[in-house]
Amino acid sequence: MNDAKIRLGYLDDTVRLLYPGPGSPRAHSLLPHPLLPRRLAPRRWWHVGRRFVVPIEGSISAHLGELFGVPVETVLHVRPARRANRKPVLEVRSGRELLAYVKVGDTERTAALVANEAAALRKLAALTLKTVIAPAVLHHGRWRSLELLAVSPLPVRRSRTPRPGRSRVPAELLTAAVREIAGTGEPGRAAWHGDLAPWNIAPSSDGRLLVWDWERYEVGVPYGFDAVHHFFQRALRRMDPATAARACLAQAVRLLAPLGVSGAQARRTALLYLIKLADRHAADGHSPLGPPDVWLSPLVDHQELLP
Repeated sequence: MNDAKIRLGYLDDTVRLLYPGPGSPRAHSLLPHPLLPRRLAPRRWWHVGRRFVVPIEGSISAHLGELFGVPVETVLHVRPARRANRKPVLEVRSGRELLAYVKVGDTERTAALVANEAAALRKLAALTLKTVIAPAVLHHGRWRSLELLAVSPLPVRRSRTPRPGRSRVPAELLTAAVREIAGTGEPGRAAWHGDLAPWNIAPSSDGRLLVWDWERYEVGVPYGFDAVHHFFQRALRRMDPATAARACLAQAVRLLAPLGVSGAQARRTALLYLIKLADRHAADGHSPLGPPDVWLSPLVDHQELLP
């Protein structure tokens, strides 16, 4: 089954969940094209392809309009169906203004992730951060047994590069952000963002770093996990998982030296990070990198750094 069919199957399930009806239908369109479904948006006269009629009365759109106190339109992101943390995500707009992004926890696992992100963002809002800019929580609650989190949009600078996460972040800025995020934990316990990948960050116009998707935020991990994660996710774009894991270990000293981590500790941190990631995938019931005994175990078996 190709990606478009997988997305459309998931879209049908999601629409039934978020737009249960029964009345006030409105025409929507799949964008940018029905054969390349990425967003379900209110239909405009220039849209191509068939019309998708979505009932508005009693829907999540109506609920969000009540929350924000203004008539709103919602754009539903058509998510890849194979992601373990797959969940409905909506853009909420009033006229031309983007009011919020809304995440919907529609399973026990994703509801926990949404709640964790809400708690993390509230914690960050109480701190004075000099390098990192995180979204603000606009609403956190439940609707029809679903966990909802509405967060403020970040002022991402638009350019010819369509995905803001692809814009290059200066190494010094990334290092400062990693250091600041780690410092949000309790004394003696580092915190990490949990998914400080290129697609979740972008430089801001004032020289700081915009960082979103905090659902994996966690305290009590070795210092430097975010830096290693960022490197590993970039490496996976051009290498197979086993090669990327070896590169992660080989580059650990260079990666973590700016954070003041010793050589031996840097290599140990990289190994612990890779094990942590494998454990996360196992807990999610998802193996995007393949079996750990193929991409991870051979690397760990050759090391003598772990107790």
